Amino acid sequence: MERRIGLDVVSREENCGSGRLRISKGVAMFRLVIVICAAAVLALAEAFTFSIGSPVAAQDFRAKMASFVFRTEGCADAAKLDVSGSAEGLVKGSRQSLPLKLARMSSRPGVFAVYRNWSPEGDWVVSLKGTCAGASAGLVVAVGPKGFIRESAKFFPRPATDGEIENALKARAQEDRAPGGSK
Repeated sequence: MERRIGLDVVSREENCGSGRLRISKGVAMFRLVIVICAAAVLALAEAFTFSIGSPVAAQDFRAKMASFVFRTEGCADAAKLDVSGSAEGLVKGSRQSLPLKLARMSSRPGVFAVYRNWSPEGDWVVSLKGTCAGASAGLVVAVGPKGFIRESAKFFPRPATDGEIENALKARAQEDRAPGGSK
């Protein structure tokens, strides 16, 4: 084979005589990187999780009065989706737990609105848990007088533990007591 100026990606082995092609190490490494990246994308695409947003993110007028909305991600079959939640609070030193009213947005599969049914007094966090075809996810987010506090959101690949919920509630209470807090 005549050599030309430039990059030869595939070259013919002259001394073998079998006509086999030899792939350079650079091409083999490139193929390996592509395979690893593709595997990582597939693994992440299957992860079941939540994302949160303001009520307007639902693009559904029924969510207008919601405290916030959340979307499930990584659940291919909405029929196998099961979500629930609770509002966990500390009001005048008394611990409270209330089941949440979650409204499925029919215009957007996997999108739910969370309506406030907890007291405006005290410190509150919302705990969400969900399952889809054997996968689990959890979310704990603090809520204040003006709605959910995105920066406080903690996402889990499983339902949140009681300890994680308690820690989020304590952090919320400390935030309110700090100078410049929301109370």
